[in-house]
Amino acid sequence: MYRATGACHDANVRPYAAYLRVYEPLSAFSDTESRYWAEYAASSQRPRRAAALEAEQAEALRRLIATPPIAAPQRESGHAYVRWADGVTYICPWQTRLRSWLELARLRSTARPLQAAAFAAGQADEALREFACWQGQASSLRVFIQSCTWAVPPGWFVPFASEERWLVLGGVTEADGGGPPTAAATRTLIYATAMSQARRRIARALNALRRTSGDALTSPPGAAGGADGDGDGDGEPSHRDGVGPWQATVEIAQIGRWLEEFHPHSVVELDYGGLVHLLDDDSLRADQSVAEVSAAISASREGQQDLAGVLYQRLRSRWQGLESLEAAN
Repeated sequence: MYRATGACHDANVRPYAAYLRVYEPLSAFSDTESRYWAEYAASSQRPRRAAALEAEQAEALRRLIATPPIAAPQRESGHAYVRWADGVTYICPWQTRLRSWLELARLRSTARPLQAAAFAAGQADEALREFACWQGQASSLRVFIQSCTWAVPPGWFVPFASEERWLVLGGVTEADGGGPPTAAATRTLIYATAMSQARRRIARALNALRRTSGDALTSPPGAAGGADGDGDGDGEPSHRDGVGPWQATVEIAQIGRWLEEFHPHSVVELDYGGLVHLLDDDSLRADQSVAEVSAAISASREGQQDLAGVLYQRLRSRWQGLESLEAAN
């Protein structure tokens, strides 16, 4: 299932994180922003799709290795991920400064010792003061990108269907929607769907789980991920906690509220990111996480609670294998 650990030293291997992104059409932005992003999308100088994630992470690395490390950039990033479909340009801004601020605020509330070890005295406080000042003028704190290390939260699979997968292995693209394989440079596993479909699937899942009170998807004692069974190790509840009814209703409802903040004609994307470097080709081909979550929800809706529980536990067991690697690193 897992790839050789030597892959971790490959310069092209990305951090072991997955990403949930929203791409809005240009029409969703203000006139000024729309003109800027249209020019950006047409520019030959912007990072192309295959290199965009590496470029974003290289930028983050430069901030981390600076002396002293930079808690948040002085200006918001002018970069974005770009998609095209049916003649429409879709934009997912990086929002590097906002995401840095939000993560810094999370560290302040959940892992203050880690924050103190990472930044010089007073540096984080200054960044958070800048954030507070910015918040006073901002109309929204919405972010276009969510990330998670070492695993994909179960709720992230809900907005998608198995046929919406786009898989690249060893330079060959394998699209589940049909068509011949095509050449590609970067090992990738991505799902993408229309916002309308994503919202519809979220609503159906919530209806099914709320009718059954989530009983079928309750994790058994000791099913929490990670070596110490307490989530991410920073005191913040997460998809790894495994306490209560699968955390499904809460997690999926949060995703649903997040998606409601965006244009109804947006595109939603799940990117396995650097997690693809932890799995061999056969495991990625065989990955049916989206189908398993969909089947578990359908079984719950039809009153087949035992089947729903089995499907969910199979999913969790597989992903816990990846999560356990965090403790080994």
